[in-house]
Amino acid sequence: MNDDTHTFHRRTVLRGAAAGSALPLLPAAAAAAHARPAASSPAPEPGSAALRWLGTAGWRIDAGGRTVLFDPYLTRFKTGLFDKPFNPATPIAETDATLVRDFAGRPELILVSHSHWDHIADVPYLAKTTGARVLGTETTYHLLVALGVDPGQISVVKGGEVLDFGRGLVVEVVASLHSRNKQHSYFAPGTLTGPPATVPATISDLPEGDTLAFQVTAGSGGPTLFLMGASDFDHRSAEGLRPDVAMVAVPSSTSTHRYVPRLMRALGRPEVVVPVHWDNFETPLRDPVRADPTMDLAGLIGQVRRESPGTRVVVPDYRTVYGADLRPRR
Repeated sequence: MNDDTHTFHRRTVLRGAAAGSALPLLPAAAAAAHARPAASSPAPEPGSAALRWLGTAGWRIDAGGRTVLFDPYLTRFKTGLFDKPFNPATPIAETDATLVRDFAGRPELILVSHSHWDHIADVPYLAKTTGARVLGTETTYHLLVALGVDPGQISVVKGGEVLDFGRGLVVEVVASLHSRNKQHSYFAPGTLTGPPATVPATISDLPEGDTLAFQVTAGSGGPTLFLMGASDFDHRSAEGLRPDVAMVAVPSSTSTHRYVPRLMRALGRPEVVVPVHWDNFETPLRDPVRADPTMDLAGLIGQVRRESPGTRVVVPDYRTVYGADLRPRR
């Protein structure tokens, strides 16, 4: 991961939490060799933030003593997606409470992009044990309630909402789209407008249910973070967001026309792009990152650099806590 000093016009973000903690920009296999032992995220200093990639599309954001999670899929389990054959009837695994405690902390807010298992499977446990408020689609609402979450904890959103959680924490909800495979399709489409017929028990019981992105302002004067859960987007909804940092999902196909150039233009060519959802998310989160061989990480990096030469690309790993200065630069 590239850790050269970078100054925003307004802010500085994504510096390694300690000297030497960041990785050089390397292919995933080489980057994994540099991984360090896992450690719980330290509390951020006042006026600062700590960012941690949770693998897949997931992030933990700590700012001002508050924790926000995005798509926290931590208790990974085998479905055959990577070692074949894929089994849509795979049971949803029980959450690993120790793993969730170590990586997720005690969130105040959980943002859910869509309802596939690799984005939502640990959310019911997190919501029930922490009391965190969950933002998600109507489908996410119905699934979580069926899985035992208090409906009063869940805020249904559609895109277009700009929600103020106080003390500088602002969440803008962005209507978005799910990734497409080589057949221009994807697993488990569909939405719920009422409770599911049975309590979800397998991964195929968790339909996509429409997809959202989120732009988070992480504290008063803090950096704006664009968070994607899938590698497609609604160009008109994303136009003009202008985040400081964009967490960009790597596509597994070329089905979405000019995905990276259109996204970079819509977001105003962010100063930092962080590729996500390129890892094998059926390996343990405590292990070094392993790349999903179907994802062209290097290709996405090259496209970002061609389309937006001034953008710095940061390839994350699971084991580094990244800092962000939330105070305006003097």
